[in-house]
Amino acid sequence: MDAPMKVAVLGAGSWGTALAALLARNGHRTTVWGRNAGQVDAINTLHENTRYLPGIVLPASLQASTDLAATVRDADFILVVTPSHAFTETVQALTPHRKAGVGVSWATKGFEPGSGRFLHEVAADILGADVALAVVTGPSFAKEVTQGLPTAVTVHSEDPEFAQTVAEALHGATFRAYTGNDMLGAELGGAMKNVLAVATGVADGMSLGLNARAGLITRGLNEMLRLNHALGGRAETLMGLAGLGDLVLTCTGDLSRNRRLGLALGKGQSIREAVASIGQVVESIQTCDEVMRLAERFGIDLPISALVRRVLHEEITPQEGLKLLLSREQKPEYPQGLFE
Repeated sequence: MDAPMKVAVLGAGSWGTALAALLARNGHRTTVWGRNAGQVDAINTLHENTRYLPGIVLPASLQASTDLAATVRDADFILVVTPSHAFTETVQALTPHRKAGVGVSWATKGFEPGSGRFLHEVAADILGADVALAVVTGPSFAKEVTQGLPTAVTVHSEDPEFAQTVAEALHGATFRAYTGNDMLGAELGGAMKNVLAVATGVADGMSLGLNARAGLITRGLNEMLRLNHALGGRAETLMGLAGLGDLVLTCTGDLSRNRRLGLALGKGQSIREAVASIGQVVESIQTCDEVMRLAERFGIDLPISALVRRVLHEEITPQEGLKLLLSREQKPEYPQGLFE
């Protein structure tokens, strides 16, 4: 490993804590910032995130703070790991305290609520064109990363040097970090898989079988590829960790909040009951609206995503959504090639 760096991780939820712990174990001087003083104190004194990762021991070297300015001030790079609805506010808050030349990365998935902008667009608008940006994404449950189980992610940036810096800081004995330069495709995959995970969760909640789950994942990937192509992303990005990898994990792993939302809906719970039982932010509820706005703008037919949106807005029941999906006309799998 190169010389240890000072890293600021903004967001003390499960994923922020997991990445902060990983960086600390890799020998970097890492501070995780959070708003909740009790949670921060528990990380510093008990070496445990008692709310989001109970029972998992964190590195003693990991520090936590409620002081955002102090956390950011001397950092060699910054990693934002907040829910998408808090991303804009967090980047605005860090801006006056960031040292010149320090890049900003994030492991947040989703779009800016309201505007529907990609997060790399939001960050560039706030920070300016001269600041190196990177997105960390891929199939990665926080609990497994904190437990040291094998994981692979990808870091995408238009600045190859910064992508390499972030990837090398994260890369370790059980954590592989690849690099790429398709931020749009990487972010679309990370956001859209949450919508599709609701669909597979609903199917499994209704006990529709493994064939149905595999079909939904495959046709869901097709929806991701077609929208990505229309937006200008690259197909190989979505055939890798940022797309297919994250899609398979989120659609099949019960640690996924979005899959658990679908499972609950498929078993007859209301959205309010399902979200309350999960107890954390469920990104798909907002993300499905932004995905469909993009699809409508470019004239892309996304039948699975469209029905998830209608179910989440309680316009139709999951059973009605299934009936509509199965009643679609027979057609060639790829009538005019992959993207048509």
